[in-house]
Amino acid sequence: MPRSEIPILGFAAPSGTGKTTLLAQLISALTLKNIRVGLIKHSHHDFEVDRPGKDSFRLRAAGASPVMLVSKYRRAIITELTATSEPDLLEQLKFFDNDELDIILVEGFSSAPIPKIELHRPSLNKPLLFPNDPNIIAIASDVSLVTPKNLVNLDINQPDDITAFIIQHFLNKP
Repeated sequence: MPRSEIPILGFAAPSGTGKTTLLAQLISALTLKNIRVGLIKHSHHDFEVDRPGKDSFRLRAAGASPVMLVSKYRRAIITELTATSEPDLLEQLKFFDNDELDIILVEGFSSAPIPKIELHRPSLNKPLLFPNDPNIIAIASDVSLVTPKNLVNLDINQPDDITAFIIQHFLNKP
């Protein structure tokens, strides 16, 4: 388990499985239960969070890093990374405020040694991940699967059941 004292739970699945859609539903359900949720999503693509023409974009393009945008509504810190390899999850988790969160959900970082729920849709013709990942604790699928007894089977189309699993079995709350 990473250094953070906050429970960390990953979601592993191939592209097109519905990770982001399910995570949005789970985050909404968890926050309704007063669980403070952080999220880290790994992208294999270059991305911009501010836009050309904006002051923050111009200042970052001029060489400032990090750049913090802040208002009474939200804060964003944009840091240019110079690493030639993919980011390390454990390094990135250091940027979360442990005092403000009850759980951190992770999308991507599939090889990270953290507990994960595998999402699986047989219609996508992709292999199951659990045989090669000992960190998978549950599988959410749209069909019943035959799995080892130590893996919990969940219905990917029942986000309330997945939320209950996270609360009861992962956060150990009634």
